[in-house]
Amino acid sequence: MNVNEHIRAPRVRVIADNGDQLGIMTVHAALTAANEAALDLVEVAPEADPPVCRIMDFGRYKYQQSKKVSESRKKAGTIEVKEVKFRPKTGEHDYQFKLKNILKFLGEKNKIKVTLTFKGRELNYTKIGSDLMKRLIADTSELGQPEQEPKLEHRSLTMILTPKA
Repeated sequence: MNVNEHIRAPRVRVIADNGDQLGIMTVHAALTAANEAALDLVEVAPEADPPVCRIMDFGRYKYQQSKKVSESRKKAGTIEVKEVKFRPKTGEHDYQFKLKNILKFLGEKNKIKVTLTFKGRELNYTKIGSDLMKRLIADTSELGQPEQEPKLEHRSLTMILTPKA
């Protein structure tokens, strides 16, 4: 945005601080009107023909813009990715405990990366891991859904669960 002396067009359309149209005038006349009101002349639409300028308090305008940006950041919730790790031989009690944590994370609107790690010869029994993942999808179906289906990468089976909207 061009302010006061940085406006290059010879003639501009001027809008007063209360929103009234003052008409098309020279930049010098517009600057005089802005100085009489003890405000700044700000070019708001430089691509228009003639360019549109507004008489306003530029410092206050910049402050309001920064406030709007910070408000929008506050309202935009941050989504964390939590990770829960399993093994093919995870016991029933441990499974229920980890399931409870997954449901809690989904309730807090976080994404969950579920990792099932195979060691040694366990890699021959990937069906056990895929069955565990299917069971996990079924158990979390009320609050979450798989964003990414279970995928075998090297020695681990991974999947991402997202909360339902």
